[in-house]
This record gives sequence, structure tokens and C-alpha cells, in this order.
Amino acid sequence: MEAYRNIGLEKIANGEVAVVLLAGGQGTRLGVDYPKGMYDVNLPSKKCLYQLQGERLGRIAEVAAQKYNKRSHIPWYIMTSEATKEKTRDYFARKNYFGLSEENVIFFEQNTLPCMSFDGKIIMDGKDKLSKAPDGNGGLYKALGGSKVLDDMISRGIKHIHVYCVDNILIKMADPVFIGFCISKNAQCGNKCVEKTVPTEAVGVVCKVKGKYQVVEYSEITLKTAQLRNADGRLKYNAGNICNHYFTIDFLTDVVRNHDDELIHHIARKKIPYISSTGEYIKPTKPNGLKMEKFVFDVFRFADRFCSWEVLREDEFSALKNADTAADCTPKTCRHALYNLHYRYILNAGGRFSDLAGSVLPEIPGNISPALDITREKPYPNGNGISNGDEGSGSSSDEEVKKSIIVEISPMVTYAGEGLAELVKGNIYSSPLIIASSKESVGKSRIRKPSFIVDQ
Repeated sequence: MEAYRNIGLEKIANGEVAVVLLAGGQGTRLGVDYPKGMYDVNLPSKKCLYQLQGERLGRIAEVAAQKYNKRSHIPWYIMTSEATKEKTRDYFARKNYFGLSEENVIFFEQNTLPCMSFDGKIIMDGKDKLSKAPDGNGGLYKALGGSKVLDDMISRGIKHIHVYCVDNILIKMADPVFIGFCISKNAQCGNKCVEKTVPTEAVGVVCKVKGKYQVVEYSEITLKTAQLRNADGRLKYNAGNICNHYFTIDFLTDVVRNHDDELIHHIARKKIPYISSTGEYIKPTKPNGLKMEKFVFDVFRFADRFCSWEVLREDEFSALKNADTAADCTPKTCRHALYNLHYRYILNAGGRFSDLAGSVLPEIPGNISPALDITREKPYPNGNGISNGDEGSGSSSDEEVKKSIIVEISPMVTYAGEGLAELVKGNIYSSPLIIASSKESVGKSRIRKPSFIVDQ
């Protein structure tokens, strides 16, 4: 792992790495009318996905610069859609590009395709206006060529590109370990995945089809196939795709110039607003039409040298897709995934946590009495930290404890736990714990002390 990390960091220090963000999605399912990347999942810092990602990018560039005594930048290419472009650009400008250089944050727009009814007719969004939708994250390749972004990458000397989707709160920007792994395998194309354990989970799977690697989307797999298991009980098709990819510049150039027209269009049944024959604007309550889109991973089959890197879900994947009324992929599940990761960073760095009574919590949480549990996000009903008898069995499960400890560490302090030992080793903290950099101002939050600022 360390060898892979060093390879990746050296490429970053040499200015050979770029990152591409797929940010065309609106926050419709979250109940907002702005880009998903701007959504506040209610962290103590109030940072949105864009800010977390921007600060991580800046931090890993610093880590590489410190190790190799070379200061370089990681260009951040952001693909927006017609619906998200202006709001995204304005937001980045207002936030001063999250401390990054404006010249290294490059926006470009994906294309659109007409929407059609089930009988093949084009849907009208107005009397003289076609209903159009973004052409999917696989529209990246046409957009890279048409916007001259690919030419910009080549002119900057970029050789390795990390591509990811905006909605993963745990994304490791320009992950040096992943990049180093792909380079060491001489891969043209690489993919991060997590183990899929539930057959019906809404993620595609990485597999071989007719001798070529590709991702088969969950909507295109029969339930019978999805439920197949190996002798050890694990799913046969368990390499869950999380939209986290590596490309060499040569491979990406070949795809853009020679293979984009070979990518197929996938069909999605959607609720598409339209103008009726009487001129009334209708917002349907059930799917009434088809949107065509390409998928970013459909280029895997063009690679002669492909590799896949399985990572721990709890370390690297928690997607924001739904409002908190849903069961999963919500602001709450994302928030707690980040808390859990940062809690483990503190433990791995030699720090510990105590309960309300001052007793040190075990590194692996066991059953903790609610009266002693300081890890809850919400106060106890009577407000004094003592259960009033409505808490169930009188003990907290390991999973409840892990989900409720509040720890947020700024990406400006650490990228993946590095450097924390000198700050926290031997110390005991109570929840909530917020660690920020002196370079930033921590936003207003319902969560107050204990917290501390790191001078940098």
C-alpha cells in the first residue's frame, strides 16, 4: 500500500495528475432545485460536498509537495449540465474556489438529448421548445473533445486522470494509492469497487462479458442472476461499481477521438414534464417517457489493460441520493459515515473517547448504558443525559454507538488520517469533537465544544 501511495504522490508532485468531477446532477430527490454538490448534509462545519472535495484536493497536493519538495497543482475539471452550470460556477466563485487557484478549476458542460414518449415521439417542453435531458455521465467523452478540455489536459502535461461522481461524501480525491496501484499494473483504465452484499442494491457490477470488462447496471441484471452465490455464500457478481475511475491520458484521448460514437445509449423511464395539446404544462406523477444516456464506464471494453481495486465501503463510499425520509443514501447516512470514518482516524492515531461519566470507551464499542453514552447526536428526552426509560433495552448496540459518535476533522488538517498522531495521541475526548484548521472559520453549528483548531 505504501509503495502504491508513494508512486501516486510522486505523480501528483510532478504535476501529472488531474481530477474530473461529474457534477451534472440536480438535488431533485433531496427536495432542492440546486446542484447536488451544494447540498448541506448538516455537518457541524456546514460544509457541502463541493467544499469537502475541494479541500481534500488541496490537502493531497500539499502532502505530495511536502514529501517530494515540489509544489504543483492538481487541475480540477468539473463537468456540469445545462441545469447546474451557472449555479455551480457562481457558488465556486463565492467560495473563492475553496482555496484552490481559479485557473486550476475548469468548468465545461455536457450535451443534451431529446426526450421521447413511449411511442417514440419527441416530447415538447414548450410550444417551440423540445424537452431535453443531459446525455448521462458517459457524455463526458464528447464533452471533453468538444470543449477542448482534453487539449488543455495534454498541454498541461497530465498523464493520469481520476474521474468520480459528485455524490460520494467519502471520495478520496486524486487518491494516490489507487493511482499508484493502476500505474504499477500498467493499466490503461482502472475502477474502484466495493463488495456488493445485497442482490438488490442499486449499484452496477464489474464483470467480464465476452472477454471484455464492463459494468452491467443493476437495472439490466435479472433478479435471478443478481442472487447467484459462490460456494462461500458471497454473491457471484459482487464487485459493486461506485463511479470511481482511473484513466491514462493516452487511453482517454483514444476514447474521445476514436470510440465515442461506439458507446450505446441506455434507456431510462422517467417522469418528464410536457406541454399538452391544449397548451397546459403537465408535471406527470408517474413515468411517461424515455431519456437516453451514456454511461462513463462503458469505455472499459476498449481497454487492453484493465484493473479493479476493491476498497472498504465504510472507508470510501457513502452516496447522497435521497432525502432523509428514505432508508439509505440520505444526508443522515452520509453524515454518520463521515463521523464513523473520522472516529476511526482518531483511534488509529492513538486518541480515545470517554462517556459522560468520564470512563474511557473501548476501541471496539461494546454495550454502553444510555445513561453513560455521550455519543448520541440528539439529547436524551429529559435533557440531562439520563435515560427516562424510553430508550428500549437500556443498552446501545455497537452499530448505534458507531453511528452516533460525532467527529468531524477538516480535510485541511488531514487527507486520510496522516499527521493526526502528533495532535491526538494519548488524549481522551468526548463527543462531539471537531478539529479544524486555523486557516478556516468553522460555520455556525448546533454542536459546540469540545473542539480545537490546528495551527498550520
